[in-house]
Parts: sequence; structure tokens; C-alpha cells
Amino acid sequence: MSKPNSKLFNKKDLLAYFLIAGTGALVQLVAGGLIKDWFEVTYEESILPAYYISLVVGFILTKLFAFNARQSQQTRREMVKFLMVASFSGFVTWFFSVIPYRAINQFASDFYWHIPYSVKKINLTQVLTTINGMGFSFLSNYVLHKSFTFKSSGFYDRFKDLIR
Repeated sequence: MSKPNSKLFNKKDLLAYFLIAGTGALVQLVAGGLIKDWFEVTYEESILPAYYISLVVGFILTKLFAFNARQSQQTRREMVKFLMVASFSGFVTWFFSVIPYRAINQFASDFYWHIPYSVKKINLTQVLTTINGMGFSFLSNYVLHKSFTFKSSGFYDRFKDLIR
């Protein structure tokens, strides 16, 4: 019989990861907006840079607070595996953000919310499709980090031997 914490979807790990992912999501939304404004890039072009900015925050918080990995003494190994999983999930985020956004724009124009007492308008269509992409990314990240990144699988050692 397995321990309760070894289950893939145990409540403690899922709640901790959800709170950490929420922090990363806020970082990603703010970074994406700033990247679009400061560098005058498109919505599609802002998603991955914002995702990778939030990835740094995500790794630190996940290492410290999720999956009981704080004392693992395998930070370098976990960083490599985290980057591999996050790169895949970055594509998931981009795909499930951009494809629905483009589909919506086929039938309707963007919906904006003007921040009171400000000149800033928030593109709610982009925010909602980004949150959609983040939801799919959350699922892939959680499962892969729980079962691969923060679990000793022997993969890192085989990968390290391969590149030597």
C-alpha cells in the first residue's frame, strides 16, 4: 500500500502547487503586459518571455514549498529537469493561449477594461485566453514536476552521462 503523500494528486501537494502556480501566473500576467507595452511586441510574442520570467519564480517557490523537495540536495538535477518540463509547458501555455485568442478574433473584437483614474486599458480577451493557457500548463506542469522533476528517476544521471 502506498503512502498518502506518494499519490499523484494528494491534497497537500496540489494545494501548495496551486498557490505557487497562482503566484507564477500573476508574475506572468504582469510581465506579459509590461513586455507588450515596453517592447511593443504582439500578444503572441509576449507569452513565452513572460512565461520564462515566471519560471524563475516558479522554480524557487516549488523547490521550497511543494513536493517536499526543500532538503533534497539535488537542486542542479531538479533545475535541469524543471527547465525541460517548463519548456514543454511553455509551449502548452502558448498554444492554449494563442489558438483560442485567434479563434475568438475571427468572430469578435477584443474586449477592454479601462483602469479607473488611469490611462491604461487591459485587454480582457488576452488576459482570459492567457489564463486558459495557464490552466492547461498548470495540469501538465503539476503532473510532470510531481512525477519527474522532483522525483529521483535516474534520468538526470543518464542525461549527464550522455553529454559527457
